[in-house]
Amino acid sequence: MGSASFLELARLCEGLEGIASKRRMVELVSGFLRNLKEDELAPAVRMIIGRPLDEQDPKELGLSFASIVDVVSDLTGVSPSKFSEFYQATGDVGESVKLAFQQARQIAMQKTLLEVPLTILEVQCALDAIASATGPRSRIRKESVLRSLFSRSSPIEAKCLVKVIGSEMRHGFSEGLMEEAIARAFGAQLELVRKANMLAGSLGFVAQIAKKEGARGLASVTISVFRPVKPMLAEAAENVREALREHGGETCFEYKLDGARIQIHKRGTEVRIFSRRLSDVTRSLPDVVEVVRRELRALEAVVEGEVVALSTDGKPKPFQHLMRRFRRIQDVEALIHKIPVRLYLFDALYVNGEILIDKSYVERRKLLKQIAGSIPLTKSLITRSVEEAEPMLQDALAEGHEGLIAKQLNSPYVPSMRGKRWLKIKPVLDTLDLAIVAADYGHGYRHAWLSDYYLAARNPGTGEFEVIGKCYTGLTDKEIEEMTQRLLNLKIGQRGRTVFVEPKVVVEVAFAEVQKSPHYDSGYALRFARIVRIRDDKPPTEADTIQRVREIYERQFLAKGK
Repeated sequence: MGSASFLELARLCEGLEGIASKRRMVELVSGFLRNLKEDELAPAVRMIIGRPLDEQDPKELGLSFASIVDVVSDLTGVSPSKFSEFYQATGDVGESVKLAFQQARQIAMQKTLLEVPLTILEVQCALDAIASATGPRSRIRKESVLRSLFSRSSPIEAKCLVKVIGSEMRHGFSEGLMEEAIARAFGAQLELVRKANMLAGSLGFVAQIAKKEGARGLASVTISVFRPVKPMLAEAAENVREALREHGGETCFEYKLDGARIQIHKRGTEVRIFSRRLSDVTRSLPDVVEVVRRELRALEAVVEGEVVALSTDGKPKPFQHLMRRFRRIQDVEALIHKIPVRLYLFDALYVNGEILIDKSYVERRKLLKQIAGSIPLTKSLITRSVEEAEPMLQDALAEGHEGLIAKQLNSPYVPSMRGKRWLKIKPVLDTLDLAIVAADYGHGYRHAWLSDYYLAARNPGTGEFEVIGKCYTGLTDKEIEEMTQRLLNLKIGQRGRTVFVEPKVVVEVAFAEVQKSPHYDSGYALRFARIVRIRDDKPPTEADTIQRVREIYERQFLAKGK
């Protein structure tokens, strides 16, 4: 059996775009996976769901939309302005690239001369090379590799390549459906595949295990120190009363700190720290590493915590200040003094060879306290009383934090799952985490800045982002200037003073209410929207969904008429 061609994968992905039945989609993908070699499985699984690199790979491709357009224009002879027209007509970057390649006679002629088609492994090797290119002239090296790939691509392959690179497949085939496809392809139980993926944090790796070792191999996947685990997620609750009701009348309330969530791995004296997005941020937080190395009383451990940036009065600094620490890998010592941080722990997943995720929250918290040394745990309160919980909520807010997290006492730790075992309570205005999909240039002194942002919620069914409003308040002039550069690097088209961008930047947005609106395809609009903070710790796949927007809209009318 020869190597699987990338063209087959590209055709599969394009075919998925026209299928409404999830069962049929799973059937097609599972059949495709079944025929792949073991070393082809991991990259194929990733590419189909729009991941150019392994989840555990800390590198990024670092390819801007401008670089892609430059290479496509050079190869096809289609000008950037013409490409922009394609995008305005299709609303899809991959489809626009496909049109550009279809119009290029020289590419069509060149393709007839090609003897060896692209393989899945060759594409993955090229993507790894792009991500590895750093330092001076790295953009030239990245574009050179990309040019080589495109020069061997048919229009449909070029379309798929761009979608993989941009992590924007838009065919509705999610990670959950890929888990089903892997289970079906290799005759494994879906729950085994899902649990292995939760623990391994790498769906491609899980597919290889399923093919090679079957159910026994999947069951043996466990937490491994220095391989990050996907974090457990919380749903929103309106108030402490709702949290108590959902948890059967008794729960544990913890401070929801205004910081950055981290996962800490320790073996002996070696410590590594991973962000909420599973990126390795160890080099950015040497002060935290030293505290963990000195205080955490375990030979091996995987624990979770929150890092909070502190102002001179001991209160948390705005989230954006903390993100400066996470992005910095040079001159870190200077920032340690400028932006000191404090570590708080709140969960333990693994200690000295014992996996803790199936234990109850109460048991995990008890074990965490035993090994934490002098590292503080997040403030907590187990109670049945609204009268006890409400003052704790007010204290958290008064200390500059976001609110509370309610954790069901008997709840296990379920990686990557969002559910009602954990409930977040953030009072005052509602907030949503939304992706910026376009921006307008401002007026007056902001005329050169992208300062009016189009905000979109995610539609899990289609993979699309649906606009639910605009916002032009909440950021400082310095943040707007920095945001302008970020968005221009993500630019995929422009109409007048509106710049369309890849949905890569997530922001937390506060608002007064959700309204029905005929102005947006989503059918909804936010009233009095204001950006609270830039969520660099969240990928677009974790932006709030249209379903969440709909729930907030309906909830508003529990207290007032429609």
